[in-house]
Parts: sequence; structure tokens; C-alpha cells
Amino acid sequence: MAEAPKGRLGERLIKAGVISEEQLELALKEQKRTGEFLGELLQHLGFVTEEAISSVLADQAGVSQIDLANYLIDAEVLNLVPEDFARKYKLIPLSLEDNRLTIAMANSFDVFALDEVQKMTHTYVDALSATESEVLNAIEQHYAMKGETSNLLEEIIHLAESGSISEEDLAKQSPIIRLVDQLIIQGVKDGATDIHFEPEEKTLRVRYRIDGILQSGPSIPKGLQAPTIARIKIMSDLNISENRLPQDGKIRFYIGKKRVDLRVSTFPTVFGENVVLRILDKSRLILGLNKLGFTVENLNKFKKLLINTNGIILVTGPTGSGKTTTLYSALSYINNMEKNIITLEDPVEYELPLICQSQINPKAGLTFATGLRSILRQDPDIILVGEIRDSETAEMAIRSALTGHLVFSTLHTNDSAGSIPRLLDMGMEPFLISSSLIGVMAQRLIRLICRNCKEPVEPEEEILEQLNIERDGHRFFRGKGCKECNHTGYKGRFALFEILFISPAIKKLINERAESNLIQKTACEEGMTTLFQDALHRAFQGETTLEEVLRVTYG
Repeated sequence: MAEAPKGRLGERLIKAGVISEEQLELALKEQKRTGEFLGELLQHLGFVTEEAISSVLADQAGVSQIDLANYLIDAEVLNLVPEDFARKYKLIPLSLEDNRLTIAMANSFDVFALDEVQKMTHTYVDALSATESEVLNAIEQHYAMKGETSNLLEEIIHLAESGSISEEDLAKQSPIIRLVDQLIIQGVKDGATDIHFEPEEKTLRVRYRIDGILQSGPSIPKGLQAPTIARIKIMSDLNISENRLPQDGKIRFYIGKKRVDLRVSTFPTVFGENVVLRILDKSRLILGLNKLGFTVENLNKFKKLLINTNGIILVTGPTGSGKTTTLYSALSYINNMEKNIITLEDPVEYELPLICQSQINPKAGLTFATGLRSILRQDPDIILVGEIRDSETAEMAIRSALTGHLVFSTLHTNDSAGSIPRLLDMGMEPFLISSSLIGVMAQRLIRLICRNCKEPVEPEEEILEQLNIERDGHRFFRGKGCKECNHTGYKGRFALFEILFISPAIKKLINERAESNLIQKTACEEGMTTLFQDALHRAFQGETTLEEVLRVTYG
């Protein structure tokens, strides 16, 4: 381990309280005999760990200490710094964003190396500190296989066919590690919400859910299915040998300075274990009511609901429709130092400042219902219950609202009016629902036309008839398909909203146990914009296609 300039290493470690003067004196005497680097000698003598040395140097250099084991590195970034240079100066590039290159270094005091990296890459360089062994291991792992996925597959196939290595050991080898890393990195770069590893008879198919639609990724040879799945299990601390029962786990890693969490779910099938990775990328979380895609009218309606100090506000929609983002944005909008906001979620997807967030744990007896009962003893002003799944949770939410709390929660219903029969089906009395529920908002996510390949289009008569609309002078658009949108014609999504106020007329219908279509009809007469109307308005504005309107609101 190299000495750090501007002060000897031993003096720095003594000043930091890591070693004593007696230990340093003993190490220096031994150094004269062996000629070893002081840092390595201190470790061999058991006086200090490599991590402690790295932490002291990082602290004194004013840089952050990182764990490279949790970093995924894009192959394209590795091309910026030659391998021999990286080995010589014990550093490795991590990410490039906005012309700023982030690197990890074993010696964060090496100003010469920093200058050289900046010159060769023509970028601004941000340094992070890691232990020397971690940097060298990362160089060995990542530079050895920095090619495309196809090259990685060839290398792994060759390794597997040699017959000299077990599936479990293969899962720990550099090529398979790089393969899984690159598949995950590609998903994060493309903005995927989920990555599917789907075993078939002769292959392991990889698919990415991007903008709500599954898109094909590479197909992995059947012989590599076991080590690929095993690698994911190792990363998420799952039982490698258990393949008969479903398992759930999580992975936390960094791509540059960006932290990404994965929720891992395995499920046994006839051709092997199906694995789905849910990507929770905090940098992609858009918080703020003004950024969610509300029309001015719907935004004002929703803000009017948030003024209330008690009652239940429900957000409904299918899985992946953005309900969590909407609820987090609502909490952020009303959050301040004068309010005590407590959440009960499954799971906590993103941490919010000044808010007490808790995660249910059914195995330990912490369910939505039992957690909500305990939350009421925590003197809350506002409560978020992740989902109303049963009558006990519904009853506790209603009781909380009736005792002066503002309660947010979600339901899985097709539209806003459908939430009321759903609560009735759970056994809730109509008068309790009408006296506690103040508003329901249904939402969906719809794809945006790719701006790079957007072009005018004449809609087919068939789709106009299906939607029961006329041209009426409106211009319609589509995405032709380009590299930017992966030839889908769509890039990005925005939300559609339908906001139901519990007016006196709606309360009367609830008490009469009216059908949801009658509640919907009355709400529309009172000025509610339906999901279909919101979607159609966006198509008239040229933001989305009529095909998307049909898929999202009729599907």
C-alpha cells in the first residue's frame, strides 16, 4: 500500500486513533527488516484493517468511502481509462454523467493520477475512496470482460462447457457476474421498471418492462440458466439450493453515485425458476404534484382534497400505475414541521424527509391492521396505509378518519366509483363509508409519443368507431419508431386522473348501496373528468395516440 503524501500514514492513523504510538514503533522496526509497505505491515500484524486505513485516508482527503462490491459498472465507462493505467494507479472508473467521471481510488491523495485521468478523458473527475484490494478485484472482474453481452455469453459458454467448474462456482466467476451486471445496468439505463428472467424449454429469455410494456432482451442459452439464476440469488442473499419454493429478497447497489434498489422474486415453473427484478431507482422518482401530469382542473381538485384535516382519500389503479408516486407527492405537498405524518407500507420504496415510515412484517405480526392500531397511539395528524386489503384494515382506516385523522390509502379498482362497492363488499356499513370517505382518485399511466420521431397520422375509421369519436378538425400523431424509443414510437409516460368528490349526492347514493355506474354517472354530471376523457384530451393535444387511449382506458 502506497504512502500518502502531505503527512505520513502512521501519523495519520495515530491522529485518527486507529493505532497507538507503540504499535507504530513496532511496525516501523519490522518494516526496516522486511521492507514491506507500512500499511500492509500494519494489517499483517493485526493492528488495523484495510478498511480502517482506507477510511482514514478518505476522511483526511475529504472524499467519500465506498464499498465497490455494491457497484455495477457500465462497460462503456471502462473504455475511458486503459486497464494498464487503472492497475498502475489502483483506480477504476465508475460512471459518467454530464461530463463528470466518477472514479474509485485506493490512494485518494494521488493528485497526479487524478490529473492524468482528467486529461485522457476530457472530463471533470470526482474521486471516491475504496480499499486497495477492492479496487484490484474490481479491475480484475470488470476489465477482464468488458465486451458486449454476446462476447460475455461466448466466454461463459466456453467456461461452462469445460466441465471443470460447478454451477454454483460458475455463478461466482467474473464472466457470469459481468453478464448479470450488464443485464441489470441495461435495464436501469433504459428506464425499465422490471427485468424478467423467464425459463423456457431451450433458453432463458430476458425481458424488460419499459413504459409499462414488456420488451425483449437477450436470450441466454439453457446451459447458463442455473448459474445466472444462482448469481441473482447470491446477490440477494437467497437460498441457492432451494428451487421448489418461491423466495423474495432485495439487492442494493450503486451505478456511479446513484443508488438503485432491486426487489427480487423467484417462482418455480416447469422449466426452472422464474425471476423478476423490480427496479426502484430513486433518481427516477418524480415528486411534486405539478410534475405528475395533472391538468390544471384536476390539480386544483386534488389540492382541494388535501386541504382537509380528516377523512379518507383513496388512490386506485392497477399495480404499476404510479399510485405510490402520487401518494408520496401528496405527502410532500402537505408535509411541514407542524404535522406528524406516519406511513405503513409494503414495502417502503423510497425514504421521505420528516416522515416516519414503517414497513409491515406479517411474519412478526405487523400487518396493516395491527400497525394502524398502534399508529393511532403515536399521536399522528396524517396516516398513509399502503393498501386496504381486508375488512379489518378498512374498519381501522374508517375509525382513524372519524377520530380526526387524514388517512391516505390505495385500492385495486378499475375506476374511482368502483372503490365504494369494494368497501361495501368488505363488510363496511354504508353510513360509515359516506361519513369518512372524502375523495377517490383513479389513475393510469399512458405512453408519450416519442418526440424524436413524432409525425402526423390519419387515424383509421375502425379505431374512431371503437372510441366513438369524430375527427372534428383534430390532428393526430404517432411515433414512426427510431433508435431513441427502441423503435416503439413511444418514449416516457404520464398519468391520467379521475377525481371523485364525495358530494352530498354521492353520499346519498352510498347510503342507498347504489351501483358503481350510477355513482359514476352522478359524479360526471357534477363535473368529474373520467380517465377516458382525460386520455382523449391528451390525444387531441398530440401527446399520445388513439391506440394508447384504447389500450389504457378500454383494456
